Amino acid sequence: MNRFALGSIGLALMVSGLTVADAAGFGAKRAKALTERQPSDDPVNCITPSRIDTTRIINNSTIDFKMHDGKTYRNTLPHSCPGLLSEDRFLYRTTGNSLCSVDTIRVLHSYGAQLSEGVGCGLGKFQPVAKVAAN
Repeated sequence: MNRFALGSIGLALMVSGLTVADAAGFGAKRAKALTERQPSDDPVNCITPSRIDTTRIINNSTIDFKMHDGKTYRNTLPHSCPGLLSEDRFLYRTTGNSLCSVDTIRVLHSYGAQLSEGVGCGLGKFQPVAKVAAN
């Protein structure tokens, strides 16, 4: 694969060492994530992949993209993406220097030591969000 192709593939992998007992608490933390951050500005169509620090899958239709500068953009997919939450990893490909609302992600499925691309899901706009101040 050439340098351009490698540079145009972004891979968001989340590795989790949860036990079954941890699963309920983990789900509650993700549900809380929906309310602990609220819109802080107008949504944007694109973000720059090289500025993404981490991603957090909230549910099958919501992903938070935390940027290197501390900003967080929430992407609410127009349709639920089957397997996104349970697999907890996805990939995206860009054709330029932006990840945009017209792009798609693909859920990554694990089959033994192999990762396989699953269903493709369209992205929505990237909504800047900020933590809600504690009262």
